[in-house]
Amino acid sequence: MDLIGGAVLGTTFGRLYDGVEDLIAKNRLFRVFFQKIKSRLDDLNPLMAEMTQSNQQLSYTQSDELRGLEAVLKVGEELVLKCSNVRQWDLYRKYKYATKLLEWEENLERQLQLLQVQVQGIRDGKKTAEAVDNIGVSTGKMQASLATVEVSVGSVKEGVDQISCTLEEVNQLMKENFVIQDQSTESKAWCAVPELPEVIVGLEAPLKDLKTNLLGNDGFSMLVLTAPGGCGKTTLATNFCKDQEVKDKFGTNIFFVTVSKKYSFNSIVEQLHRHKGSQVPSLQNEVNVVQWLQKFWTDAENKPLLLVLDDVWFGSESLLNKFQCRMANIKILVTSRSEFRAFSRPHHLAMLSDDDAMQLFRHSASLGDKSSHIPADLSRKIVKRCKGFPLAITVVGRSLCAQPIETWQHRLNQWSKGSSIFDFETDLLLCLQSSLDALDKKRAIIKECFLDLGSFPEDRAIPVDALIDIWSELYEIDEDTACIANLYELNNRSLANLIDDRQSKLVGEGYYGDHYVTQHDVLRELAIYHSKLDSVEHRERLIIDICGSNLPKWWREQKYQVMKARLLSISTDGESSTSKWPSMHLPETEVLLLNLREREHAIAEFVEKMDKLKVLVITSEDFRYSASLHNFQVLSRLSNLKRIRLERISISSIFKNSIQVKSLRKLSLIKCYYGIGSAKFSHAFPNLEEIHIKYTSITFHSSRATETVLSGLCDLISLKKVTLTSVLLCAFLDGIGNLVNLQVLRLRSCLVLSELPNSIKNFHKLNFLGIFNCRKLGELPECIGEMSSLRKIDLRRCPLLNKLPRSVLDLKQLEEVICDEGTESLWKSLLPSFRDRNQDIRVTIGPPRLR
Repeated sequence: MDLIGGAVLGTTFGRLYDGVEDLIAKNRLFRVFFQKIKSRLDDLNPLMAEMTQSNQQLSYTQSDELRGLEAVLKVGEELVLKCSNVRQWDLYRKYKYATKLLEWEENLERQLQLLQVQVQGIRDGKKTAEAVDNIGVSTGKMQASLATVEVSVGSVKEGVDQISCTLEEVNQLMKENFVIQDQSTESKAWCAVPELPEVIVGLEAPLKDLKTNLLGNDGFSMLVLTAPGGCGKTTLATNFCKDQEVKDKFGTNIFFVTVSKKYSFNSIVEQLHRHKGSQVPSLQNEVNVVQWLQKFWTDAENKPLLLVLDDVWFGSESLLNKFQCRMANIKILVTSRSEFRAFSRPHHLAMLSDDDAMQLFRHSASLGDKSSHIPADLSRKIVKRCKGFPLAITVVGRSLCAQPIETWQHRLNQWSKGSSIFDFETDLLLCLQSSLDALDKKRAIIKECFLDLGSFPEDRAIPVDALIDIWSELYEIDEDTACIANLYELNNRSLANLIDDRQSKLVGEGYYGDHYVTQHDVLRELAIYHSKLDSVEHRERLIIDICGSNLPKWWREQKYQVMKARLLSISTDGESSTSKWPSMHLPETEVLLLNLREREHAIAEFVEKMDKLKVLVITSEDFRYSASLHNFQVLSRLSNLKRIRLERISISSIFKNSIQVKSLRKLSLIKCYYGIGSAKFSHAFPNLEEIHIKYTSITFHSSRATETVLSGLCDLISLKKVTLTSVLLCAFLDGIGNLVNLQVLRLRSCLVLSELPNSIKNFHKLNFLGIFNCRKLGELPECIGEMSSLRKIDLRRCPLLNKLPRSVLDLKQLEEVICDEGTESLWKSLLPSFRDRNQDIRVTIGPPRLR
């Protein structure tokens, strides 16, 4: 330690190293993380020793070069001391110091990279220093000769000038040595492919797909391999580089660069030149760096070259743009938690299968020993909780390795009682937490949206429409498109998956009733873990999962008088009864989610005191029947309730009692059951502006029920948006024309709809008409031309619609038509007539349905 940067730095390093070793031995909470830190400190030790020794030989001062490292080590020393006092149950402090450790590790890594560069420069400068010493000796001899030999003053002056000239040349040579450095054996390791882990499972098929997509396709040079952190992207990329077919193709022209969050473009280009064996350029500005990168590409000539940019973080589009190369012999593989769709179609890495997950777990937990005392069914239950997530499987296996069977059983028991996997595995938390930490303050709403996803039940496909309702009110977002943009960002960051049950893409038409979001259970646990960091009364999101009559202790004991949650989510298991629920006072709650498994459920009395409640989402999680909902009248007392979404709920039970929610603006009825006489919408929701009804054929007992509901809608003259999806109606009632304030009308998959009533001519404010997949609709009514405000028409998948009424030419505000290939010619034949009155109509073919 005496050689390491002097006494102060050496002492700091020593204390930090000892503290890390002590934590590894005694504190399991941060053990795996500190094992990684110890490895980095082991790398630092010889580098600092060599640098100090070289500085002494060159008579350099080390304070400027090592001051930054010394500061980082002191911070690490303080963190180690604080981490030693953190306990397993202390969620807040564990999260706090886990976040600080992540930041400190980044700083340490940056200092290590800087030190590597400095040591390399010193190594390359040693020969120059020796040359300077030799010149100094020669200069001394020359001066001695000048002193003993009588020469003229002019001759002495000429000799001194020659010496000065020689020293200037040496000085310039030294400067150049620190700018243009020779290649060394050690520097080759900077871009070398890392070593593979001892056991690799589940990568055979992904490796085959990767080779097919990257090697077998000459149409593009860059491929983005994406998945959440800890899913094996780096391992797959490493395995790809070591594959024999890949090595045969690229030979020694394989470069592997770990980018991470704070890596610079300059340093990457410098590393590439070092590894290739060429001189390291003087990188003075970005233009200069780009030129040297182009030189690196052209130096490859006709030899195939593979570059892996590993661990590229969200927001690195400018970096990837600089590395874009159109040369057919150059392939670039990017691994990232982000999709970077602008550069290639993302290649998603799936989770492990059950068999592969079990194999990885057996290795991590060292269960290969025949004398293992852990029953196979216990191992399978542990692995099942990890849901195929490689890092989760690995860290759980390591933490249970060599532990008694009671520890394994205790872990399962704690999980069944609601404990999180992150309560036990801090290094898994650290890995995934970094994805959230990457969301800066400008994108803080994306983090909030991510945390909201944890409010929905496990393994649930979350309806996009429900999220739009929640986020529009919770974050005061005026446009649905902003909510969709947030979902796309979560999807692009591998924090959620945006899917569609029709296997088509979001097309910007404003309808999202067939779109859903899924989230891996480990990521959902991360969201819930964050929600629990604050004490119960101060949580922004209060998530309650009720098992039978087992309510949370704080709720049973009425520990908190007032709770500040803005979002309340309650999930039941089919055996809960609201009559046994104690009261809660939630004056700040704006969103209430009820996920039910009971056939009958009564809205709790305490809901009527939620004065700020804006959104109510009630879902029956049992797909076999629609749940009856009682005590709905408590909602009549809520003056701020704007949106209600009901899924698989019996409507008839709601209207048994006279209710009135004057504040309601949007109502969504998804797969709900209703009977005759249950359509008292105009009295219950007199100011309703938007309604979405979506049924399946199973929920209908008679066509008369359908007519009753539709006639009830016709009395809601305040309606502005109506969406009917999969509704079994033969024809609209003429009373639909009463909706004189209607602005948007969507009819989707109304498979027996044959015609529209003439009363639609009253829709003078309608600006969007969407008719999709209505297969029996043969024609549009002639009076369609009287809808004077119509700006956009979407007519797709209506095969019997083979002609247009001439009155469409009277639509003077029409701007856009979306249609199928079969009806495109019908509209284009009318374009000249529109142009004659300076009306430019866009006719586009809608995206085909993917099969």
